[in-house]
Amino acid sequence: MILKYTLKTAITGLRTNKSRSVLTVLGIVIGITAIMLIASLGKGAQNLILDQIQGMGTKTVIVLPGRQPKGASDSAQMFTDSLKEKDLEALMKKSNAPTIAKVMPVVFGADTAVYGSETYRMTIFGASPMISEIFDLDVDKGEFFTDEDVKSLADVAVIGANIKDELFGSSDAVGQRIKIKNRTFRIVGTMPKKGQVSFFNFDDIAIIPYTTTQQYILGVKYYQRLIIQADSEANIKRTVKDVTTTLRNNHDITDPEKDDFHIETQEDIASRLSVVTDVLTMFLIAVAAISLIVGGIGIMNIMLVSVTERTREIGLRKAVGATEKDVLYQFLLESVLLTGTGGAIGIFLGATLSFLISLILSNVVGLSWEFIFPLSATLIGLFVSGMVGLVFGLYPARQAARKSPMEALRYE
Repeated sequence: MILKYTLKTAITGLRTNKSRSVLTVLGIVIGITAIMLIASLGKGAQNLILDQIQGMGTKTVIVLPGRQPKGASDSAQMFTDSLKEKDLEALMKKSNAPTIAKVMPVVFGADTAVYGSETYRMTIFGASPMISEIFDLDVDKGEFFTDEDVKSLADVAVIGANIKDELFGSSDAVGQRIKIKNRTFRIVGTMPKKGQVSFFNFDDIAIIPYTTTQQYILGVKYYQRLIIQADSEANIKRTVKDVTTTLRNNHDITDPEKDDFHIETQEDIASRLSVVTDVLTMFLIAVAAISLIVGGIGIMNIMLVSVTERTREIGLRKAVGATEKDVLYQFLLESVLLTGTGGAIGIFLGATLSFLISLILSNVVGLSWEFIFPLSATLIGLFVSGMVGLVFGLYPARQAARKSPMEALRYE
């Protein structure tokens, strides 16, 4: 009964100064909204990145040139020419790596395609027909080039939807010829809209046999990636071990510290990126939480002003029997009500804004962005807003509770 009366009194006190109460709550609303936004969008970004990585399949192993980067100074190592034809041949031998199902060398760069008076800057992806299986690619017209095209260094290309639209418009591109580096390539297939897959936008990519790309476009004799497909997920670890042993033998490496290549699995990449996105999200949440402290200080200031203005009310309540504990609870409850209301409004606004941003990113920008309601951030937001009310409301409440009834009644 006493709690019910105290709650009623606290609500009445807040309603008396509505404008002040609304402005006081604003700091908490902004802080909780920011936390909700960051948590929701951070999780959405993490899921998007992981989906892109897993787009290559769970049986995929990637060999990259250079040792595993351990800092900014090691980044240049990734551009070495350590992966050669002899490595490809060694890995394709069943005696060296029996669990490897397929190996695809990859080279890539950027250049301009010319058709008549039209030009288009695009990414060139030198690969084998295996690329269609790894990235789940298809053609809407024509067909992919063949292994025979790879062996014969054929001047053929499969182009993405954006390239087709920019160069050929509504005309059929299959059978047409484009020029790249003054060399003529016949288009054998066009891909439908695919978008982003594992960090590659296939709408802006021309896929060409890797042998042709090496010889006539990039002028290199090495590979920038070796994409390996294991025969099963269960054999991923064995595949990594066999690939490591084979390449070390091929490169005469006895000390693992001197490896001129490194290997990544989809699980490795996903794990590292999850850690990075989690840390970044927590950092941004911590920054946003600063506004809660600012809001809490604002509440303490407003409550102290309120205590001063309501000195006669406090004296009157004490004169008719209210104890120090009753007055303490009343002002403490007012503070918690303010921050709790701000927390609830902030959660609603944060979730709504996150949902709207997700819709824009998925429908307008074209990303496969998923809206995620951050339940943990919601619970943390409610708890933190309540604690802010308790911590920053305690001092003003104690000041009110300690006032002498006689002095309070004489206050003008």
